[in-house]
Amino acid sequence: MPRFSIIVPTHGVAGRLALALDSVLGQSFGDFELITVCDAPDSPAGEVVAGYAARDSRVVPVHSPPSQGLSAARNAGIGAAAGTYLLFLDGDDVLVPGALGILDGGLREETDVLYFAHERVHWWDVETSTPPLPRTPEGVFAPGRAPRLTGVLLPAWSAAYRRDFLRERHLTFPQGHFTDLGWGGLVSVAAERMAVLRVVLVRHLLRRQGSRLNEPGEHQFHLLDQVDLVLGRAAARGLSEERSRALFGDLFTTVLKSAAHPRRLPLSRRRAFFRRAGRLYRLHRPAGFRPPAGRIGVQHRLLAAGAYSAFRALRGANQRLPRVWAKLPRPRLLRTRTRYAAQLRRPLDANLAVYCAYWGRGYACNPAAIHAKARELAPHIRGVFLVEADAVDGLPAGVDHAVIGSARSWEVLARAKYLINNANFADGVVKRPGSVHLQTQHGTPLKKMGVDQSTYPVVAAATGSFTKLLARVDRWDYNLSSNRHSTEMWERAFPGTYEALEYGYPRNDVYCTATAEDVARVRRELGVPEGRTALLYAPTHRDHSTGFESRLDLEAFCEEIGDSFVVLLRAHYFYDGGGRAGSGRIIDVTRHRSSEDVCLAADALITDYSSIMFDYANLDRPIVVYADDWEVYQATRGVYFDLLDAPPGPVARTPGELARVFRDRSYADDSSRALRAGFRERFCSFDDGQAAERVVRRVLLGQPPEAIPPVIPLAERLPAPAASTLVRS
Repeated sequence: MPRFSIIVPTHGVAGRLALALDSVLGQSFGDFELITVCDAPDSPAGEVVAGYAARDSRVVPVHSPPSQGLSAARNAGIGAAAGTYLLFLDGDDVLVPGALGILDGGLREETDVLYFAHERVHWWDVETSTPPLPRTPEGVFAPGRAPRLTGVLLPAWSAAYRRDFLRERHLTFPQGHFTDLGWGGLVSVAAERMAVLRVVLVRHLLRRQGSRLNEPGEHQFHLLDQVDLVLGRAAARGLSEERSRALFGDLFTTVLKSAAHPRRLPLSRRRAFFRRAGRLYRLHRPAGFRPPAGRIGVQHRLLAAGAYSAFRALRGANQRLPRVWAKLPRPRLLRTRTRYAAQLRRPLDANLAVYCAYWGRGYACNPAAIHAKARELAPHIRGVFLVEADAVDGLPAGVDHAVIGSARSWEVLARAKYLINNANFADGVVKRPGSVHLQTQHGTPLKKMGVDQSTYPVVAAATGSFTKLLARVDRWDYNLSSNRHSTEMWERAFPGTYEALEYGYPRNDVYCTATAEDVARVRRELGVPEGRTALLYAPTHRDHSTGFESRLDLEAFCEEIGDSFVVLLRAHYFYDGGGRAGSGRIIDVTRHRSSEDVCLAADALITDYSSIMFDYANLDRPIVVYADDWEVYQATRGVYFDLLDAPPGPVARTPGELARVFRDRSYADDSSRALRAGFRERFCSFDDGQAAERVVRRVLLGQPPEAIPPVIPLAERLPAPAASTLVRS
């Protein structure tokens, strides 16, 4: 029997779950089991847990449907637990180093419940605070000696519970919202031996989007259910008057916070909430209870009297902001975008979609692929592509467009129901009720993104205001993901309330749908000579550089590898052109509109840390990593994983090593194929050629998730053939 069973519900926290699990498995005290409660084995969190379970036998996966909520997940963990003491940990919180050893030392005597301190951490570690614990005797004590320790204001993960005590008293988490409050009250009412450790053992992440319990809705009535349950159990238990008064006071402090907060309850339900709360107040008020002094005490008396009109007036005019004013755009927007503000007053156009890619650089990437598929599957939806003026001539025939900043661009932005972008729309764009914003992203994150860049000064300076970044994130309804790694990292980098769509990248559909004829056509368009092996060289941007740097002498490289190769140079999209075309062996394809076309034309890829490697891997063609400055890149840009530990193919650290892997053909040998297979398994999970269809059906046509075509397994896909394969055959 382990000393501790640590129960971790994992739903919705895949991006930070590894931090929580590592904080447990890294404890110096090892006599524990780690029970992870997942919604499904193939969910984002389920896959994270499966990896840990395969490596450490102390990890015990348990399943609970997300529809049953947090209480069911924790109860499933309790049912599977074998430890002497149980602990609960949210999947985005962490145990501090040495926490279990400290707990073990504090539980030398048999104790029903031991409370400990926790630290609240803002979502990106800007501020921390430690809520105080009530005064209590030293050591183990009977609850009557600490009547102010009611447990209802302490979260479930801020205590350790003796498993036999929970089983003997038939204690489980009550259903519904505010389950921590109900659980805390039930435990304190039933406990006979308590203890308190005034040491911080858990670091609790305060989510950026806040607690669901503070949001408006019918779930606020669950608070009253929990209060009724706890006070009914206390009356049956026969608590002392002093404990009953303290418990009643703490519970109704919480009730009054909801009753006095006008936005927590729908307008039509506020009176009903107040009346039911008043009935419970009168039913359960213990003898001798005296309301506190001041404004809170007045609220107590009005609640007891059922005086809703007076209670509402007490909230004050400053708490009743006009609802209409709150929905208007900011005054600055009204001044600077007059036409836009006027259009915002018109109804949304349910059959209008606005697309943009790379801040208006042209018709490209995921937005272009979705636009093309929408013309096929949802022809009733008009699509308008936003582009910069210098990109208009490069648009395909028949694509309706508006120049960014023009009167028409602001008009369609105001009226469109659907807004689709692989970067972000301007800060002044308002998220209108009923509109649907889809963030498609434009790569798989190796480098740190979003708010994760905040600790890297060079990158943070270039990124600008993180506050503005997050205001843009708050507009997203959906965020597209091409693999499970991306799903987890986006959750960390862009914290928000959007729904993750694990549908794959529409721009990558072509890698599974293109034919040999398509490949041959693109090679002719790019000028690739017949019978040559084309190597795509695509280095990424360096945040510490001001212009394009090849980092490789391509002329010398071509001389070393021989006449059978040509190099397709594609600089990062931050640069207008590579400017390195020379002897005919180097073809600059930087200005070519479609990176997908360039990938189709290439027989192999050479890159450093560019996300193009993740897309190119869908073709199942050789990839070579040229990592001449990996340590510098890690230090200045930050990365999510060590590429050199899990590369998609051979790694070269010098120009000589790079040339050698092509001279001896090791870039395409069995070892290279094995590395690529592992990389594809991890990063090509959703790109099966049907991503655009899935997006259009779900986002533009509004079809339910169960009606969306499932992802084709990796082993069943047929990537577009490489030209070199055709030459050899």
